[in-house]
Formats: sequence, C-alpha cells, structure tokens
Amino acid sequence: MTTPWRDRALPAAERVEDLLSRMTLEEKTAQLYGVWVKNDANGEDIAPDEAGMTEAFDFDELITRGLGQLTRVFGTAPLDPEEGARVLARFQRRIMAASRFGIPAVAHEECLAGFTSWRATAYPVPLAWGATFDPSLVEEMARSIGRDMAAVGVHQGLSPVLDVVRDPRWGRVEETVGEDPYLVGTIGSAYVRGLESVGIVATLKHFAGYAASVGARNHAPVRAGVREFADVVLPPFEMALREGGARSVMAAYTETDGIPVSADRALLTELLRGDWGFTGTVVSDYFGIGFLETNHRVANSRAEAAHAALAAGIDVELPSLRCYGEPLIEAVKAGEIPESLVDVAARRVLLQKCELGLLDEDWSPEPATASVDLDPPRNRDLARRLAEESVVLLDNPDAVLPLAPDLRIAVVGPRADDPLAMLGCYSFPSHVLPAHPDTALGIEIPTVLESLRTELPDAKITYAAGSAVDGDDTEGFPEAVARVSEADICVAVLGDRAGLFGRGTSGEGCDAEDLRLPGVQAKLLDALVATGTPVVLVLLTGRPYALGRWHGGLAASVQAFFPGEEGGPSVAGVLSGRISPSGRLPVSVPKSPGGQPWTYLQPPMGLFGGASNIDPTPLYPFGHGLSYTTFEWTDFEGGGDGDRVPEIGTDGEYDIAVTVRNTGDRAGAEVVQLYLHDPVATVTRPDIRLIAYQRVELAPGEARRVRFRFHADVSCFADRTGRRVVEPGELELRMAASSTDVRHGVRVALTGPVREVGPDRRLHCETEVREAH
Repeated sequence: MTTPWRDRALPAAERVEDLLSRMTLEEKTAQLYGVWVKNDANGEDIAPDEAGMTEAFDFDELITRGLGQLTRVFGTAPLDPEEGARVLARFQRRIMAASRFGIPAVAHEECLAGFTSWRATAYPVPLAWGATFDPSLVEEMARSIGRDMAAVGVHQGLSPVLDVVRDPRWGRVEETVGEDPYLVGTIGSAYVRGLESVGIVATLKHFAGYAASVGARNHAPVRAGVREFADVVLPPFEMALREGGARSVMAAYTETDGIPVSADRALLTELLRGDWGFTGTVVSDYFGIGFLETNHRVANSRAEAAHAALAAGIDVELPSLRCYGEPLIEAVKAGEIPESLVDVAARRVLLQKCELGLLDEDWSPEPATASVDLDPPRNRDLARRLAEESVVLLDNPDAVLPLAPDLRIAVVGPRADDPLAMLGCYSFPSHVLPAHPDTALGIEIPTVLESLRTELPDAKITYAAGSAVDGDDTEGFPEAVARVSEADICVAVLGDRAGLFGRGTSGEGCDAEDLRLPGVQAKLLDALVATGTPVVLVLLTGRPYALGRWHGGLAASVQAFFPGEEGGPSVAGVLSGRISPSGRLPVSVPKSPGGQPWTYLQPPMGLFGGASNIDPTPLYPFGHGLSYTTFEWTDFEGGGDGDRVPEIGTDGEYDIAVTVRNTGDRAGAEVVQLYLHDPVATVTRPDIRLIAYQRVELAPGEARRVRFRFHADVSCFADRTGRRVVEPGELELRMAASSTDVRHGVRVALTGPVREVGPDRRLHCETEVREAH
C-alpha cells in the first residue's frame, strides 16, 4: 500500500500533513535551510560578509536529516553543462539515499540576465528589458532560460528583480527594469510568466524597498514614507504575484523606519499572505537572517534571529544553516521558540516540493538528456532580438547616423574592444570568472569594434582604447586623439565595468558617489570632441550618466544598457543603419551629476522651481528614444464636445485612441505611452505617471490604431489613512512619445463617492491594436 504522502492521487495538502506528522523536529528544520557545497577549488568568497556568515558542516552527516535546498551548483565555479547536471544528480542521489524519507532538495540558481552558468547564454540585463517596452519578448526569453535550467535539474530561479529605481547612483540599477513601477511590474510579470510556464519557481526580489536605500548605498537604511512604499515600491510585486504567478519571494536586506525586512511580520505575513493571498515560500536573501544579529542588531543570538525571521514569515534560510540549523533546534527544545512556527514554514516548503514532484516515489534526479547546450542558436537569436530592441538613440541632431559605409572611422574607448563590456554583474563571466582568470568565457561575445568591422567592411577603421574604465591614467589620450584627428568620424565607446562589491563601476556593492562617467572617461571624451572630428558617443553602462556637459557638442549619442552576448552586433547594426533603433529610456538621463537623486515620478515641488538654484530636469526624459524613420499620430479619439469634460464614475471606464503611421521609408517601431496627470488630490501626486504603453512595429506607410481603455482603478493611490482609494475629481490622460513629449490629451472627470479598492482592483488599461488605413 502506498504511503499517503507518496500518493499522487491525494491532494497535496493531505500528503504534506501526513508527511509532517511523521517527521522529527530535526527533519522538519532540515527542510528550512540550504547549503552551499562549493566546487570552487580556490574557495574565494563572493560577498564581503560571506566568510563570517558561513557555517562549516559535514555534508554526509547533515543530509541524514534531509535538506531543503542546494545553493548554486552551477553558479559557483566553471562546469560544463553536462558535468554540472551530473554533479547535481549525484548530490540529489546522496541526499535521497541518506535521509529517512528520501526527499530531494530544491536546487536554486541565479538567472538575472540568463542562467548564471558557464557556457550559458548571456542575455541583456533587466534595464535593457525595460528599454524594449516589449513584455512578450521578455516572456519568451524567460521561457527559454527556464527550459535550460530545468534541463539540468534546477527548480528555482532567484529572479526577477522588481526594485524600482529611486536613485541612479545605486550599484544595482543594472538589475532593475527602470524607474517606473508600471513598467517594472509589466516587464517583471512577463518574465515571471515565462519562467513559471516551464515549471521553474520564480523568486521576486528584493521584497521590499531595497532600491530606496539612503544615499544609494547598498544595504543602507530605507526611509521611504508609507505612501511612497504603497504607490511606488509595492505595485510591481503585487502585479507579478497576481498576474505572473510567482511562487517565491525573497526578503530584502534593508530596514525601513527601523524594522529590518527579515523581521517584518507586517510586510511578510500580514500584507503578503493576508492582504495579497500569497501561498508560496519566502526565502531569505543570502545571510539575511544572520544579519538580524550581526548587522541590524535586533537579535542577541542566532536563535533570536531565527525566531524573529520565522515569526515574520521567512520559510527558508539561504544559503546556509547558520540560524535555522542547530540554534533553532536547540531553542525549540528549550521552549524558547514554538515548534508550530517550524511546522508552518515546513508545510509551505513541502507543499512547494510536492508541486515540483519531489515527493513522488518515481522522481529521478537523472538529466533528461546526456547532451546539454546552454547557448544554442535559438537562444542567441533571442539575445540578439532583445539587444536590438533595447538600444536607445538619444540624439542625432545632424543625422550622421546611420554611418556611411566607406568612412574613415576612429573607434576609441575602453569599452570598444572588451567582451565584458556587454555583460552585467550577474552574468557568469563577470560574476564568477574573475576568480578563474585562466578559464575561457565559454560563449562568443563579439565586441563593438569587431562588430563594426564586420558591419562596415568598406570602412577604414582604426582603434585606440584611450583610457581604462576607471582610474586616473591618461597616457592613452595622445594616441586616441591622433587616431580621431585622422578620421572622418569618431565612435567613442565608453561606460561601465560590471563587478561585485567595489570590483567594478556598476553592480552589487558598486555604488557611485555621483553620476559622472567613471575614471577619466569624461576627460577622454572632452579631448575627442576638441579635435573637431564629429564624435558619436556609444555608452555601454549599467546606469544612466550625466551627459549635459557634451550636449550640442556630439554628432550623435547612443545608449545601451549591458546588452548581452549579442550586444556588439546590435549596437553596430544601429550605427550602420541595418537596425532602426527602437529602444526607449527606462530611466531618465540627467544633465549634470548633481541634483540627484531624481526620477520622473515627482510631485509638483519635486520639479524645478524658483525655490532652489538646482535644476533636476533630465537631459533625456523617461520614455525618450529616437528612430531612423518618422511617425505621424492622427485621428485622436477621446476628447469631449467643445469645452465639455467627459464624466465617468469612480468605478467607470473611458476609451482613448490614436492612429500611428510610419511616414518614413524604412521599418521601425513606435512606443505609444499613456500617462496620467492628477491636478488636485488629497495627498500630493506625481505630476505624471505611466499607466499604459504599446510597442507598435510598422513597415513604411503602415498604420495601426492603438486604443487604451482607462479604468478609474488605475488612478488609485494611498490616501492619508493608508487606504487605497479612487477619488472623484478631474484627471488628464496624456498620450505621449515620452514623459515630456505629449502628442494628445484629454480631461476626464471622475464623479461619485471616494471608492476604496483592494487587491482585486484593475491594474491595467486594456489595450487594443488593429490595422488602420
């Protein structure tokens, strides 16, 4: 007779209750932690606090109790995909054979910009996803990433990052989708849908407030107000849970108003599970529970940290057993921690394992196939399409782009001929390979220089680095200036080097003091412009940098946010004209390094005014991006009759539409953006905020009719009492090509009572695209 917990005919909840009733305290707690069994011969730590937070353990003795999670078998050291799959299978067989119940571990990996594994496709970073304004393509990418992970035995991906940029100096801006919660929520939800559609557990991070740290310093306190939290920080997470179906959430490192997230029951249980109805697992960020004792100092011992985290609602300690191991067991036995807290967390973990099939008697850890290719042509095609759509043409005042095919071109800059210039800090080559300098990248990553030579075979192309990414060495300036002086045009390729904890200019723990270009790159650009040769600036960065210093002095400006392994050909394709640029800025580009932090989501007094001499108005606004073709917006539908303002109820809907036509001689994509302006409310509101968008691909002469159906729910906000409400009053809907380039607008009056809305409210404006003539 089949043991009930093994019986697939029974509901998962019944199976798990039967299993829990059979488990000892030690076996239950074993499900609540992961271990990091490093296959890295040099044993170097990744994070600065890692050595002091990692517990030594005897793996063979430990797994006699079972094991909750295995940490980053692929993402720790270079392993061929086939070997990695065999290593993971061996670990699973050992775990199953050693423990009484034979339950395998959940294997988790990073997948921020692709599966963080050697020889796996390195896709563009999330900031580049935001620049595409193309959720369907991001979903397709995530589905591909998930398939690759599943093929080698991985169950859970620690992505996507749903933090909304609040200060572009923060090092992890590259990991975000942008500075607008609606863009972050829609792109992030698409990624979650893709990952979950192939059975990979998507983990939303970092819940919540992490990107709003003081001074843009990693791990610094968060001092966001309750309304900023409710209206900016939380909506992307809510959207990704409701519409993406994410099954896991990662608690952030930070504290808000004195309460560390890892000990915040109001956030992790009352809001997340109570108000939003989340039923999945909450995992700690790496060492986050231990930080309650060592960094936040709200716990006096490891056991107290475990108690606080369990009571708050964290089910799994990653990546170690520092707190949820022996300290938790001893505290429960001593009566200091109720065993019921362990049971609640173990129940959630086992329910998820049941969903994954890990409680089934016939589950096998063996790879489905002996041959695994993690960077096949279909992946590279996806990476290329994303990269091409993400490149933003900032400026082209004299139409020097596209480049003529037979020019003398001086390619200059420290990012021009470095494959790593394309990659963010969570790509395997940037994240892990610095500790393995003799190991090949594992994937082909053409540089901008190589790609331009391929793209423009008749051009005479010379090259000089000019400088390093950072540091103060200017010895390369004379050669760079000489090459540019001999050329018809200069392509200056500048930007960031991704790294970790100060080992780069962008990435986790690589926060910036200001928004000047790193190192002496600004001086290099000055020297190139001073030659009189037209300069096309190409930026490969993880954040926006202040460009006002050169405004009017450059022939053209192109922005790419770490565009991945196919980024070089994509940037070169834009420069040559093979690709018509269609990216739009997911973050504002500032004029000057000062006046920060600033994003476009500003109430009236956050905008430039006479009360301060500092003008934070960006050089290029959120949503901005140029094309090589032209678009005409006609036949606007949405206005009232004469001066009459249309009225709808505070639970009503209103349609607004426009026809977009490609009036140029080449194909291109326009991004129609809908913004909301709320002139008067009971609390201050952003002057404008994005509430819908639609990317429209058009052949020359082709037209599409884009219709948005605005629902009053979309105008809701947190009022003075913290309730989420729709208020009566006049609103303005603005149809725009960027947050400042408004093409059409209409005033709408909401009538009726103030209406409180909950988690079942409408999150979107319905969108329809059809052919137009």
